[in-house]
Amino acid sequence: MDCFVIHWRFLTAVLSCCLLISGGSAENDSKPNILLIMADDLGIGDLGCYGNDTIRTPNIDRLAKEGVKLTQHISAAAFCTPSRTAFMTSRYPIRSGMASESSVPVILWNAASGGLPNNETTFAKILQKQGYTTGLIGKWHLGVNCENRTDHCHHPLYHGFDYFYGLPYTLVSDCRPGLPSEIMPKLQDELLFLNQVIGLGLLSLILGRLAGLLPVGWKVIGLLSFCGTLCFLSWYIPFGLFRQWNCIIMKNNDVIEQPFEIEEASNDLLQEAINFIERNKERPFLLYFSFMHVHTPLSEDKRFAGKSKYGQYGDTVEEMDWIIGEITDSIKRLSLENKTLVYFTSDHGGHLESRQMGKQTGGWNGVYKGGKGMAGWEGGIRVPGIFKWPGVFQAETTINEPTSLMDIYPTVVSLAGGTLPEDRTIDGRNLMPLLLGRTHRSEHEFMFHYCGSYLHAVRWHPKNSDAVYKAHYVTPIFSPEGAVGCYNTRYCMCYGPGVMHHDPPLLFDISVDPSEMHVLSPQTEPKYYNIIKQLQAAVEEHNNTLTDVPKQMSFYNVIWKPWLQPCCGTFPFCSCSKNSEMHSADDPN
Repeated sequence: MDCFVIHWRFLTAVLSCCLLISGGSAENDSKPNILLIMADDLGIGDLGCYGNDTIRTPNIDRLAKEGVKLTQHISAAAFCTPSRTAFMTSRYPIRSGMASESSVPVILWNAASGGLPNNETTFAKILQKQGYTTGLIGKWHLGVNCENRTDHCHHPLYHGFDYFYGLPYTLVSDCRPGLPSEIMPKLQDELLFLNQVIGLGLLSLILGRLAGLLPVGWKVIGLLSFCGTLCFLSWYIPFGLFRQWNCIIMKNNDVIEQPFEIEEASNDLLQEAINFIERNKERPFLLYFSFMHVHTPLSEDKRFAGKSKYGQYGDTVEEMDWIIGEITDSIKRLSLENKTLVYFTSDHGGHLESRQMGKQTGGWNGVYKGGKGMAGWEGGIRVPGIFKWPGVFQAETTINEPTSLMDIYPTVVSLAGGTLPEDRTIDGRNLMPLLLGRTHRSEHEFMFHYCGSYLHAVRWHPKNSDAVYKAHYVTPIFSPEGAVGCYNTRYCMCYGPGVMHHDPPLLFDISVDPSEMHVLSPQTEPKYYNIIKQLQAAVEEHNNTLTDVPKQMSFYNVIWKPWLQPCCGTFPFCSCSKNSEMHSADDPN
């Protein structure tokens, strides 16, 4: 009898353990893997599934065909840093201080002290607490350090990612020798001109002193030479060494390549993404794959050169599409397709003003006016939005309701079983009811379109109406007149003499006029005055939700600081390759 009791207790314990294990497994099985893919500077009109017939994007088109395509998917900003801030936090960037008040709209240096604030809670942090393994492969562009080069207060690992491999900064033409600089070229030209003037003046003084024509003491010439050297260094340190200090690859907290080789970097990022998926195939994972493509400098991969009818830009888009195919094929090969939500988008619209050697190198925004840097016009903020989850989302579904990149946060948090922060305003909305077809109405009634910290436009989707009104209070001044971009400068301005203020605002119904060509008036729109009134009331209500926060994009926070410079080796002689022995150990993650 005692023996029977002992055996029964043992059997009960075993069964209990099995139930606990199976219960834990069932809980993990109920949580989908999440693959978020973001392109950089891609125009919505660059993709076949959004109407392009000159660039081949079969893998992205397949995602759209087998899943859900959003046609009015909106970025919270038309520049990289603020857009990605909103994506990670589900909050307008002005709420976290990541909206600029100056002519510098993004973080310009790895050694700047501004970045995603410590008190912001990203979706990666929440999913990490829900048992997800979280990884970021590719571009970050939300800061690195605060007070010293090793505090990593803005780094991805501080903001909820278990693993990071990629660019803490971004890809710019300065990263490829021989191309014109993208970083403050006007300031560089002014500094170089000043240095030339000082150099010629010093040379004239020295020659005049040697010839006895100028009664100038050598001490005065020495002092002026010292000042001239400091002036030269003020250009050379931040700009002359830009590639060495900013075009780097980090693996977790370590710099492993400084500067990186662009053509090798794309394949490295792809392999890292596949490796991350393979390492975590037995547990729920979040992978945020953030492309370098299609930001300039454009790819020169020989496998894709000359393949597109749209030149080098089209070649780069087609290479990006191939990379997406390789990543999604790895999901299918590992039998993870039915338990993985895949999402594809771009951080903002294509860059109309982008040119290299006199050739257009930016994207196409379809029928939408404007582009990168123009927060009000649709071309700068309307981006691709594609979801695929076999067996969950109905294939070949198109949703025309207003949605936002900020909606990804509450959507994935809900899927992971997490809860949204309750101590702050969350501007995004859970997309699952829309994606599943349980509702056909967006929860976004009003959306606000900023350029830096300046409100340029507001969108209103009235309840019980298909109309989508948008009022422009501020618009950039296009150059030349009649163009759709600011071709006399690298980017349109957000304020000052480069913009035009409108009172009353320019009003459009973009549900029937997506190109924003026909301004509504009291004569053409019977509800004109009521629409303007409703929009103004929404702006006032929105402004009441804003609070003063530290300005991460202030002049002090965006300038280069030597003590914050990420460095491989001994500062300032930072240099290493990814195969350096000191970084060759396999990462346990």
